[in-house]
Amino acid sequence: MVNPSEETTVGLNIKEEEKMSDTISAPDDEDEQDAEALTHAEVLDLFEEGLARLVQDPLLCDLPIQVTLEEINSQIALEYGQAMTVKVLKGDGEIMPIVVVQDASVLDLKKAIRRFVTLKQQRESGMKHISWRYVWRNYTLMFQGEKLEDDRLRLKDYGIRNRDEVTFVKKLRKK
Repeated sequence: MVNPSEETTVGLNIKEEEKMSDTISAPDDEDEQDAEALTHAEVLDLFEEGLARLVQDPLLCDLPIQVTLEEINSQIALEYGQAMTVKVLKGDGEIMPIVVVQDASVLDLKKAIRRFVTLKQQRESGMKHISWRYVWRNYTLMFQGEKLEDDRLRLKDYGIRNRDEVTFVKKLRKK
């Protein structure tokens, strides 16, 4: 048998739950107006301001102001030892610090080089088109005199470790 005082308590609890669910599920008109009031450009500005504050962190201070999420994740992975930096030396003497995961393949390194160069071009002088098919047909990567020819092999298989230098060289033509 149910005690009358228990029925009242149960009844109040049900009513309270209904009120709470109404409060939670019913969006506040003010919140809707705030969400609708922001334009895409304003949201983008807020996001960029947040990224700028994030980049001020000592861990991320080496990153550029117009940083991408991928660059932030790479920097964090470096800090936790999940990634490594491979220095790619170009023919003109420029060194490109390329971040790849610890067990990256040669193909992963090539993709990271492509991303690095593309981002650098966008930041410096606008977009220029590079035919990466042409680049990899005419140039190769070398580490300690050995060509990194097999895209499937891991960098570790070639003996490449964190902060090692890989050279970007022109392939010799076969006659």
